[in-house]
Amino acid sequence: MPSGTVIPPSTQLGWRETSSLSGTGLTIGVLAMQGAFVEHVRVLTKLGATVREVRLPRDLDGLDGIILPGGESTTIGKLLEAWGVLVPLRSAIARGLPTWGTCAGAILMARDVTDTLPGQPLLSVMDISVRRNAFGRQVQSFETVIVIDGMDTDVPFPAMFIRAPKIESVGPGATAIATLDDGTIVAARQGTWLATSFHPELTSDARFHAWFLDIARANLEHSSDPGFAGAAMP
Repeated sequence: MPSGTVIPPSTQLGWRETSSLSGTGLTIGVLAMQGAFVEHVRVLTKLGATVREVRLPRDLDGLDGIILPGGESTTIGKLLEAWGVLVPLRSAIARGLPTWGTCAGAILMARDVTDTLPGQPLLSVMDISVRRNAFGRQVQSFETVIVIDGMDTDVPFPAMFIRAPKIESVGPGATAIATLDDGTIVAARQGTWLATSFHPELTSDARFHAWFLDIARANLEHSSDPGFAGAAMP
């Protein structure tokens, strides 16, 4: 997984600048063990969020959301387990922590993973089935534009695929929110959780990050309501 070259807006079909500081007042974690986490930090900071790189269990305290970046899912899973983060992170997500997994992060979140190594540590929290590296090798990486349910649909979103997993199906608890022209699912949502096969952080379009921040803010406001008792996600 490369550490991502940001594509200039002029070369991106469907690019739209996001200038709103939608992250102001939010503390968002980015899992920073391996992979393209620096790019997520850059975008979140641009949007005004307080960003915390997550490497240890204590880094999870007080987060309003977390992003699980692309990289090598096997390596990230092993590091999660070795550094004692796997179980507390899984528990935090199950309690409703807004979470977005990109590429390898989506693999970690999925309850069912095809072509994974035996015994690979996974979070297994989201009601989706994914296949690792379904779009081929690194040299087969590609970029296209897609429409995403829940975002402004008048301007397509630039989607970059690098050794990407395919979301083969979504269970009753999740919803497909983006597909390719052939019907392949490349993004899903389950409550406050998002999973994408592609890499929004490697483009100059910040709309997906801004949308995730909106989800995190809505969750924070809802959980602050005196009548909110709190509930684990399915």
